[in-house]
Amino acid sequence: MTDTATQVVHTLTDNQLTSNVKHAGSWIVSNQHLLISYAVNIVAAVLILIIGNLIVKGIAHGVAKLLRRKEMDEAVVQFLHSLVHYSLLIIVVIAALSRVGVQTASVVAVIGAAGLAIGLALQGSLSNFAAGVLIVAFRPFKSGDYVEIDGVGGSVEAIQIFSSILRTPDNKMVVVPNAKVIGSPITNYSRHETRRIDFVIGVAYDADLKKTKEVLTRVVTADDRVLTDPAPTVGVVSLGDSSVNFVVRPWVKTADYWATYFDLMQAIKEELDKESIGIPFPQMDVHLNKVD
Repeated sequence: MTDTATQVVHTLTDNQLTSNVKHAGSWIVSNQHLLISYAVNIVAAVLILIIGNLIVKGIAHGVAKLLRRKEMDEAVVQFLHSLVHYSLLIIVVIAALSRVGVQTASVVAVIGAAGLAIGLALQGSLSNFAAGVLIVAFRPFKSGDYVEIDGVGGSVEAIQIFSSILRTPDNKMVVVPNAKVIGSPITNYSRHETRRIDFVIGVAYDADLKKTKEVLTRVVTADDRVLTDPAPTVGVVSLGDSSVNFVVRPWVKTADYWATYFDLMQAIKEELDKESIGIPFPQMDVHLNKVD
């Protein structure tokens, strides 16, 4: 009885399987054009992704190469390279989805809605991104420039999408949000090829002013790094509480600024001592009156 029931179950199963196979075969035959169309669309979408990705990389690299040929700053080149690459890649993905039958209008609407939601949630990041675009467009500084931004001074290492990286003279990394960069005064010490050094030298009131001016001028012009055009300026600028103040303003190349500054300061002190010209320091005289 059990063997008979088992045979009946196997027979029913085989018949059902055969029936399903026949139905599947007939469905495939009747819908072969649709299946071929889907297969072609999938293959076409994959080819669009592969070939499109290669074209996008080629265009992005071509843009970077063109910018480097025009001697654009490397930080700006990297910024624009990433921007072009990802923007074109989004277009390629949308084209591939359109090929497999996805409504691109719906995709664009979803992306727009998602972008609006993300934009509301990340207002600060978007403002930093927009500020990064402005920095790249107007280029207030480039990689390697020494700048001061909102009280922070350092050499520019990179201009990223959301922030700018500075390296301080004592080798610290400072990350400044791009929105902060655009919203604050920017002092670029490396923008021009020449810079002026400003010294204020105080001498005693009993010093020979004409001789002092000659000594200061001689020290400044003796340094080969000091430029002759524009000529250095030496003159009395103010009468202080305890000294006559001379202003000394030589012009040098930007790269020689600090080395020349330190050397001239030492040379001025040594030469004034040699000529017996006193450099006073603040002091207070106290007079005592004896009362009976």
